[in-house]
Amino acid sequence: MKLGRFAYHAPATLDEATEILEEKGSDAAVLAGGQSLVPVLAMRIAQPEHVVDINRVHGLDAIERTNGTVSIGALVRQQQALVSAELRAACPLVCEALPHVGLRETRSRGTVVGSLTHADPAAELPAVAVALDGELELRHGGETRVVSAEEFFVAPFMTAKAPGELAVALRLPVSSPGAGWSFLELERGPFALVAVAAGIELDDGGRITDARLVFAGVGPGPVRAREAEGLLLGAEPGEAVIAEAAEIAVRGLEPVSDVLASASYRRHVARELAKDALAQAARSGSPE
Repeated sequence: MKLGRFAYHAPATLDEATEILEEKGSDAAVLAGGQSLVPVLAMRIAQPEHVVDINRVHGLDAIERTNGTVSIGALVRQQQALVSAELRAACPLVCEALPHVGLRETRSRGTVVGSLTHADPAAELPAVAVALDGELELRHGGETRVVSAEEFFVAPFMTAKAPGELAVALRLPVSSPGAGWSFLELERGPFALVAVAAGIELDDGGRITDARLVFAGVGPGPVRAREAEGLLLGAEPGEAVIAEAAEIAVRGLEPVSDVLASASYRRHVARELAKDALAQAARSGSPE
């Protein structure tokens, strides 16, 4: 299908971009990588009156590490993030998940932040952002606010980003050197039926001091299994306790049935992936 008619804007500065977005509000859509936006426009799912192309805006294409935080700018491509040695050292879970995101061809243009703002409930990067206690930096005019990733995802394809706001960066805490991470998913073609992000950190005695478990594809957005995480704290990461944590985790899931899989099958897959991901994370971690 052909795209509908819209006014095209190509601001050269961040101030110019935010001014346009502030003026146009809900009538504007942001174009960065376009891997989500262009199909949406082509299928007339959305028909904004204005498209604001931020690719000429300087300073949004960097991965920067400062004071225990990594910032991924709004124009950082997924492939750029995947091959970043600095990002892999600071937040290895991101690089574990990125090979599962789309295809190599789409990763060359698709952006990390764009995937977050699209908020597909089956997308990998929103689950990663929640698992890592990430934050989204949002700009509106000359004002900046920061929203936690867990609060950012409101509903399928809906976020806490207000009309006129621009997501300029994802901020992630640098992971502990002793933490182990794993990202697993079951795919049907290019789509994830279920994906799981897991993290385990052990103390010198081999007991769990921190646990992260987040699902994608089994709810209206990323689902963090906090009860299961709590069960793991203080335990040794053996098969029995990991299986119990996985069982507790899937109780709170609300998968749907569709042409790809039934809800019961998705719940079963989520349980098995959670067990495997937690076990892998425990093996890849090391006591401090």
